[in-house]
Amino acid sequence: MTLQQLLDQGTEQLRSAGVPDAGLDARYLLLDTFGLGLASFLADRGRTVDGLPGGAEKTQAYEALIAGRAGRIPLQQLLGVQEFMGLEFYVNEHVLIPRQDTETLVELVLEERKQRDLDVLDVCTGSGCIAVSLARLGGYRSVTALDVSAEALKVAEKNAAALLGEYDGDFRLVQSDMFAGLETKGLQEQKPVEPDTSQEQTSGEPDAWQGRTAVKPAAAGELPCRLCVPCTPQFDILVSNPPYIPSQVIEGLEPEVRDHEPRLALDGSPDGLKFYRILASEGKRFLRPGAAVYFEIGWDQAQAVSALLEREGFTQIHTVKDMAGMDRVVGAILGAAADNGHQAPGRSWETVRTIQARPMEQGI
Repeated sequence: MTLQQLLDQGTEQLRSAGVPDAGLDARYLLLDTFGLGLASFLADRGRTVDGLPGGAEKTQAYEALIAGRAGRIPLQQLLGVQEFMGLEFYVNEHVLIPRQDTETLVELVLEERKQRDLDVLDVCTGSGCIAVSLARLGGYRSVTALDVSAEALKVAEKNAAALLGEYDGDFRLVQSDMFAGLETKGLQEQKPVEPDTSQEQTSGEPDAWQGRTAVKPAAAGELPCRLCVPCTPQFDILVSNPPYIPSQVIEGLEPEVRDHEPRLALDGSPDGLKFYRILASEGKRFLRPGAAVYFEIGWDQAQAVSALLEREGFTQIHTVKDMAGMDRVVGAILGAAADNGHQAPGRSWETVRTIQARPMEQGI
């Protein structure tokens, strides 16, 4: 069997299983399994697989990947990578696969908050794609990323180690159910989280980064003391891509999402707004006056999320569309009204513009 025939066989198997872009996915899996670039494949596609180094083993591995994709396991999970903001992120079944829509949020923060002496908090970090991208591309003074899932934090840690080698700020991962990990009870007796040097490094060059950045996920209450002056840690930017899909909608999603991405990262309660309520009401305790918030939203949630922010005293509320023209990010500023607990007067939310995120490679 030649490489081309093997590809044709995989393509037909995926097509029969109803997989979208069957030919493209089969090709990505073949190139990855055999370690080929597209040019090399085109030059060698007439060669028999048995004549290639490790051909028999690689053929078996490819067939296993095709079977997985036919079972609607996402291509990105099979390959273990997804591009986001021009960076390659490791992904697995424990995290939501980064989407191009979310680049809208990162682009907006980078556009509106250019100062580097800012402290960023990312809630529901998942793979760390938002937090790591902001640290690397924004160069902010500190980035703290929270997630309730220990498995997700392992993925974020691996991505931070691989991508933040030149970042000279302070990057921290904290295991936390929303803001609970920022609580300051007993912080006077706690010490800064130190990098875990007992395990093998996750990339070839994280030494300098690990020396100045905590990569060990911290349990609730372990946020380093030096970030907690006075008692509650304060940030200049709050970002989040929380679970926002209404519970009853999830069953109608594509099987790649419904069956293979973590339900914890998808389910936003029956109305999809549970976590926005928490972000709006509790988040302001950890924000400095004038701090900015940026939340990814579902296409039909702009008005509801904006109303929640307005009710909590946020001002300058605005909605930004993604490249498809759908409402995707709500941003706002913590005003004086939020500081003293009074509702900001008047309605201030509006749709402002579309962020032109870079096109990503087709199929991944």
